[in-house]
Order: sequence, then structure tokens, then C-alpha cells
Amino acid sequence: MSARLSFDGCVAVVTGAASGIGAALARALSDRGCHLALADLNEAGLNEVAASCARRDRTVTTSRIDVGDADDIARFRDQVEADHGRADFLFNNAGVAVGGQFEDIPPADFDWLFAINFWGVVHMTRAFLPLLRQADEAHITNISSLFGIIAPVGQTAYSASKFAVRGFSDALRHELAETSIGVTTVH
Repeated sequence: MSARLSFDGCVAVVTGAASGIGAALARALSDRGCHLALADLNEAGLNEVAASCARRDRTVTTSRIDVGDADDIARFRDQVEADHGRADFLFNNAGVAVGGQFEDIPPADFDWLFAINFWGVVHMTRAFLPLLRQADEAHITNISSLFGIIAPVGQTAYSASKFAVRGFSDALRHELAETSIGVTTVH
């Protein structure tokens, strides 16, 4: 894999694209020539971001999905393949936070956070890996957090999920080292 990726004409899949880092990624990728498959639960925000990226000769599609739901992810993957025919970049960006002392966080909240922050990354990667393998050069970018390196008080759920993303990404990078697919973790 080359040190510098070419984005022009490629298809980038971005989760959590309705706001924050995801919206900024979508706009930057569009500026670099990418076609976009954008996903988020926030349909209004997603449509606003898509409109801001729809210029030149870009194809921009949107899907309202919950990355904590494996069935939504499977439908999204099928939709991306139908609309774009390929995927060159996968940005696993969607994430949520729950703060508080471990004993005060209900188990259901802990499970909900992990379903999105960790299992969403795993299920998205599993779903899109076959499409990424078809590209001459592909890349997976998983958004972790500084809290995937350090573990502050009051962030047990969030830190645990982001440490899990870090470990998953590092192991996947080694597994894919001899392929045309790169893996990056952003903290």
C-alpha cells in the first residue's frame, strides 16, 4: 500500500455522518473527490451534511441506520453496493458516551454503549470487508479516543469500548498487513 492514498473517484462510507467528526469527514472527503455513502440515526442532520457535499459530479447517498443493530448494518451494506457498486474507504466514526461511576451506570446503558462504540465497528468491518477487498487499494479508519489509551475516573464504559476498538484495530491491521487494505485507529 502506498504512503499517500488517492481519494478522487473513490467511494467512502462514513458512519455518524450527521454531525461532529463524521460531518467534517464527509465534507473533507467530498472536497477530495470521493463519492459518499453516509449513515446516521439523525436523518435531518444527515440530509443537511449530504446537501453540503453534493456538488460537482459526486454521488452522495444517505441511510438512516443504527450501527448498534447488525441487521441495519447488513441492509446498509447492501444499499451501498446497489447505489455505488463498491467501497474503498470505511470510516467507523459513530459513537456515544455514558459518564459516571461504574456502579451508577445501569447495565443496559453499558450494553447500549458497547453495541454502538465497539460492536458497531466490528459489524461494519465484517459487513464491508468483502467490498473493500475488491478495491485495488482500500482503508478502514476506526475512531477511538484518547480514552482508548488512558482510562479516567467516571469513564468506565466509554474507555472500555474505546480500548476495545483500539485492540480490534491493531489486531486487524496485522491480519490485513499482506493485503491491499490498511487499518488506522484515530485517538
